[in-house]
Amino acid sequence: MKACGLIVEYNPFHNGHAYHIQEAKKVSNADCMIAIMSGSFLQRGEPAIIDKFHRTKAAISAGIDIVLELPYVFAVQNSDIFAKGAVLSLNELGVSSICFGSESGNISYFIKSYENYKEKEPIFKNILKSRLAEGMSFPEASKLAYQEIGLTNKELDLAQPNNILGFSYVKAIMDNQLPIEPLTIERTKNNFHDQMITDKIASATSIRKNLIDMNQLTEEITKAIPNATINQLEHYKKLANIWHTWEHYFHLLHYRVMTMSKEELREIHGVTEGIENRIKNAAKQANSLYEWIELVKTKRYTWTRIQRIFVHILTNTTKKDIEPIIHSQKIPYTRILGLTNRGRKFLNTRKKDISTPIITSFNRETNQMLEMEERATHAYLSILNPDTRRKLFQQELRAPIISETEKD
Repeated sequence: MKACGLIVEYNPFHNGHAYHIQEAKKVSNADCMIAIMSGSFLQRGEPAIIDKFHRTKAAISAGIDIVLELPYVFAVQNSDIFAKGAVLSLNELGVSSICFGSESGNISYFIKSYENYKEKEPIFKNILKSRLAEGMSFPEASKLAYQEIGLTNKELDLAQPNNILGFSYVKAIMDNQLPIEPLTIERTKNNFHDQMITDKIASATSIRKNLIDMNQLTEEITKAIPNATINQLEHYKKLANIWHTWEHYFHLLHYRVMTMSKEELREIHGVTEGIENRIKNAAKQANSLYEWIELVKTKRYTWTRIQRIFVHILTNTTKKDIEPIIHSQKIPYTRILGLTNRGRKFLNTRKKDISTPIITSFNRETNQMLEMEERATHAYLSILNPDTRRKLFQQELRAPIISETEKD
């Protein structure tokens, strides 16, 4: 059996994601679709709108055969670390290909750009270092460094968010010399940061914005998401009484920052160059998360970078905790959140070749990366009432979700 890997967040699962699965099956000719999905907190430093298990059910209903959890250690990171964790995890299960959506839609441009990048990597790093020293943000400095070595052009615009992620996936595959074929399909009908729903295929950003603004599933929203997602959003809202946003965590984060010393803040992953002082000072003035980030934000410290720092403060994730893991070339485990019969068959064919432990819950396992995952889960659920919190956490201790509808 051949498997194709998808690197996803499904926040929430929408019609564009369903299109991605269908097209990835075609271009990869795979028998089994494996998605590695961020858990409680996401790459841009935000809480997922609904929990990982409700998102897993929507994914399985739409044609995913195995849902893996992208560990928190890699999930709330810049594109290169995010990509590394996802690609190495998918490689452990033996995927033949990884298919990603991009603004480009042409994999040959990514391969060519990677080859050019490797030729000029020392120059790129020197330019990047110089731009960062001038006070630029990492994304802006990277974009300019790519331009200066001739990588941002009409063929592959590395200023576009999905092209950036796709290039990171290709780098992770090529740098580690993995037996994985990179594939891409073109994103259709929307841009990553679109705020408005204009079609049946809409960005996750626009869907979340409308959900939060309206606090209900409107006809406009339901046109852009499958029935399975409608069901999971409704079920989670009924159970938890909310769809998660950063503002729900404001008081908890504020308490954390105001009761930590600057020395303790300095140890948090992502906190550098005295930003702890700005975070502390701004906390005394801010009345909301939005206001707080606006007060802390600088040219160098982007909105996304601050959100990631805030997640690490919330979960008490220190540099000492995280850096040995993200610099390792070995993934200590892969965790399955859900699977179908086809997914089970694929795993059975791969049993002898999988060297990394496969786990399905927080039970019976002790691992530093898993301990951080559990902390992140508790932080994510902390804003809910105690009964709901306990009920939702129980899924972390049980076997993975098994498809109830698949017949093969």
